[in-house]
Amino acid sequence: MTNLTNYHSHCLYCDGRANMEDFIRFAISEGFTSYGISSHAPLPFSTAWTMEWDRMDDYLSEFSRLKKKYADKIELAIGLEIDYLNEESNPSLPCFQKLSLDYRIGSVHMLYSPEGKIVDIDTPADLFRQLVDKHFDGDLDSVVHLYYKNLLRMVELGGFDIVGHADKMHYNASCYRPGLLDEPWYDALVRKYFTAIAEYGYIVEINTKSYHDLGTFYPNKRYFSFLKELGIRVQVNSDAHYPERINNGRAEALAALKKAGFTSVAEWHNGKWEEREIERQKAFAEGEEAGIKTGKAVGITQGKNDLLKNLVKKKLEKNYSKEQIADMLEEDVATIEAIINELQ
Repeated sequence: MTNLTNYHSHCLYCDGRANMEDFIRFAISEGFTSYGISSHAPLPFSTAWTMEWDRMDDYLSEFSRLKKKYADKIELAIGLEIDYLNEESNPSLPCFQKLSLDYRIGSVHMLYSPEGKIVDIDTPADLFRQLVDKHFDGDLDSVVHLYYKNLLRMVELGGFDIVGHADKMHYNASCYRPGLLDEPWYDALVRKYFTAIAEYGYIVEINTKSYHDLGTFYPNKRYFSFLKELGIRVQVNSDAHYPERINNGRAEALAALKKAGFTSVAEWHNGKWEEREIERQKAFAEGEEAGIKTGKAVGITQGKNDLLKNLVKKKLEKNYSKEQIADMLEEDVATIEAIINELQ
């Protein structure tokens, strides 16, 4: 498989489930050409899923050690996924800009409720519903507007390279109110957001984390063609928290991008972002071809069965016995008997 890269992954420095080296070793074993580590950046308060500032030096030094160790096997890059909370906490702050990073991902996971309480809206759909009802009086529209307002402000302030899971709320919001994604005001809001991203020149990741479980990408696949129209650069990232999941959904995402008109993705090579052609994914192609062959075989078999049934029916109408029919059609009696039972 080609285009084997990933720049959104979380290790033990935040909420990942393995150490940094485990991810790198697994990427090498899978044939990845470049790989990026992007732990959740520190917030103004402690959480169970973000890094603390007192671990930043260790994070950077550990990466530096591993980059040298595996220099002949894979190109590595170091980044952070930085949350936008408000004007006082976002990717553009000097404390993040002064760090020796190769790249930064800008994301929104939390919103302030009308009472000023921080609410983590990056949750399973059922919990999301409870949070909207509890903290926003069930006003889904206001939550969606606030979410995209924050994303737009993050885009305006800058300080990052990649927009993380650009419209991640879309799944939870559409579970809360089916049909939301087709409402004109929602579509206009999303298109305004992507237009701003294009104006500022950010890369948009196609986040595959939920593809196998929920069947969706972030951003929603329905906007891939619009991203192409806007000239937005894209890349496929898995947002992996486990090494074995770094490649989840990659072939499907690349195939969807090609279908939408994309011919290249942004990859980290030679210490910078480069556009690399989307090549036909071997595994995906083999699966596709196998499916076609299987479909043809099934179709042929079904066609033969239908023909045989029709012939048996005609012979029965002429009062031939099952033994006579079997002899005439050169089939065994048991097969003819089964067809007769089915016809009756």
